[in-house]
Amino acid sequence: MRLRNVTGSREMIADSRFVVHDPFDHKGKWKEVFGNTNPVHIEIGMGKGRFIMDLAAAKPDVNYIGIEKYSTVLLRATQKMAENELPNLCFIRMDAEDICEVFDKEEVAKIYLNFSDPWPKDRHAKRRLPSRQFLARYDAILAKDGRIEFKTDNQELFDFALEEIEPAGWELEAATRDLHHDEKMMAGNIMTEYEERFSSLGNPIYKYIIYRQQFENGG
Repeated sequence: MRLRNVTGSREMIADSRFVVHDPFDHKGKWKEVFGNTNPVHIEIGMGKGRFIMDLAAAKPDVNYIGIEKYSTVLLRATQKMAENELPNLCFIRMDAEDICEVFDKEEVAKIYLNFSDPWPKDRHAKRRLPSRQFLARYDAILAKDGRIEFKTDNQELFDFALEEIEPAGWELEAATRDLHHDEKMMAGNIMTEYEERFSSLGNPIYKYIIYRQQFENGG
């Protein structure tokens, strides 16, 4: 990706007040970071930040954290925040594999996964954000009644994600293979940059919402 090669992006992010530079020090203390007791929602792989910024603007009573591993992409989000600062949103530059070192048990109320890297080769399946390996990580930080919302334009990735749900101990709450023509699931939908682009081309958008079986079963 061309954006990953912007010279000095890492240094500019290091100077940004919108980025939490020591996230590992805040495990279990994210409500202190925001200065309130509002629920914490995170987006893993937030890209340039459109989705989570629109969401934070629409729901000021929720604290949002956007996670992105690529400095140049994250830089775009910080630039947008400078133009429209949101007190209930901050960013972290980190690899998603480390989320259990950054968030404590039940500290996160909802997780958003939007247009994640499909990692198409079979040997890379465990790197896919809706894989059972990542679902185990989410289980360690998500509130008992928490939900995961996943959107993609990639049919193969969506099929894979659906197959991972039951073996990982999760339950499907809702799913659609054509979000923009599903009136119920489209209600209140906030689009990402990718979603707007792909849907404008007529590509279907896939989405699911899942929760953990043990919570619904009283575990």
